[in-house]
Amino acid sequence: MIQKEKAIKEIKENFKSYADLMIQQLGELENIVQSDSNSVSDEDIKKIDAVEKKLNKYEVKISEKIISTISLHHPVASELRGLMACYRIVISMERIGDLIRNIVYFIRKIEDTKLYEELSDVIFNMVTSSSSMVEKALLSFINDDIDSAIWTIKNDEVIDEMNKKLMKKGIKKTKLQDEAREILLHLISFKSIISKIERIGDHASHIAEASIFAQEGRDIRHQNIDKD
Repeated sequence: MIQKEKAIKEIKENFKSYADLMIQQLGELENIVQSDSNSVSDEDIKKIDAVEKKLNKYEVKISEKIISTISLHHPVASELRGLMACYRIVISMERIGDLIRNIVYFIRKIEDTKLYEELSDVIFNMVTSSSSMVEKALLSFINDDIDSAIWTIKNDEVIDEMNKKLMKKGIKKTKLQDEAREILLHLISFKSIISKIERIGDHASHIAEASIFAQEGRDIRHQNIDKD
């Protein structure tokens, strides 16, 4: 019993550190977007990459600890429910970490600096809203706060609306004929469909990784699948 309690306590402590690091990474993203410029420095890239590596290590460490705790200590129903919820959250956090890094790299690649500056206010609002959602969601789990969890779920629609606003504002700013603009506005709907299909593919990869782990005991996340 003492060993089980110790293992669960260690998972909670690691999760708290993981959550703090994730919030720090979101703060770095906010700072980059707040500059109103797509000129991302090499120093910013190094910071983002360094924290991303730490996030990946935490994700693997916590996931392995959860699995070993379930296997070795046979937690009761309420403990098991908490551990499985933690496992699911950790996977989502890893994905958020990847998305943050991708966003920073995409910002750096944007060639139309003027257009980015005109749209940066909407991007910043989306980032700050998303960051608040992540922080609220993590705190809801850490503090057993149902209200914060419900707030997060309801605010997901706000981000979707901001996304559409950003796309429409960008299209209207471009020097295109009315017909071309109309086509692009319709493409917003297709973008939503494609994004969701992409997420299905991402989850399929997660399922495949879990299948390999179940069958061979190999954790291939953050590794080249061809490597032994």
